[in-house]
Amino acid sequence: MSSRRARILVFDSGTGGLSVAHALRAQLPDADIIYAADTAGFPYGKWAEVLLVRRILRVMRDLLDLVRPDCVVIGCNTASTLALDVLREEFRVPFVGTVPAIKPAAAQTKTGVIGVLATPGTARREYTKTLIHTYAFHCRVMLHGAPRLAEIAETKLAGAKIDREELLAEIKPVFRRKGGARADVVVLGCTHYPLLLEEMKEVAPWPVTWIDPAPAIARRTASILNEGDKADSGPLGITRNTVILTSQPPVGHQLPAGFAGAGFDKLHIADIPL
Repeated sequence: MSSRRARILVFDSGTGGLSVAHALRAQLPDADIIYAADTAGFPYGKWAEVLLVRRILRVMRDLLDLVRPDCVVIGCNTASTLALDVLREEFRVPFVGTVPAIKPAAAQTKTGVIGVLATPGTARREYTKTLIHTYAFHCRVMLHGAPRLAEIAETKLAGAKIDREELLAEIKPVFRRKGGARADVVVLGCTHYPLLLEEMKEVAPWPVTWIDPAPAIARRTASILNEGDKADSGPLGITRNTVILTSQPPVGHQLPAGFAGAGFDKLHIADIPL
């Protein structure tokens, strides 16, 4: 067995998993983190569920051969709620998923009213409704599938200006009052959303506690990696701080804006067409 640094693969359809990558760097500063974005398949919310699971399995098979990670973090709520069980059955590497943080939100609310911002797919999925029924049955839950919030986060990371009115329209449905009480906790049910946290605080109708699942994901990953030493899998062409995309970025061979701020400075194109 080798005492080499842990190798973590963070997977998402786009840049949303960068919020998880930030938390992983804070929790595991010595780990080799490699980020993979299925840009050819983005956005996942528009896929039929059966086809999306097949796509994720195909992409993951190629990524595991390429990266050979010690742990895979699925930095995507859609992929986690749909494919996490299938991924764990198909591959031996441990997977850490991302699900809406409804349990801690229900524990923290003082008014009994919580908001859940999610993608439309996550909002209508039975998995999410089960979390609400299990952990927030005693609360009033404002569940909203924000149609463009993830795309607004991608726009920000690309360096474009955010339309504050559009952002408010995306989040306003969870800022509601029920029975004289108003929402005091809002769950960020997509890993893209923490990337917009400062802007959301600015336009929010009133102050709330925002629940970001990334720190809990990082702690869970650390727990898994601490269970044993890492087997030496030999030298790889993919090194730490590399971003893997499944299609050419719009700027050709340049690393898309936003990744450098998260500590990534190398680009690899893994051509995995639809």
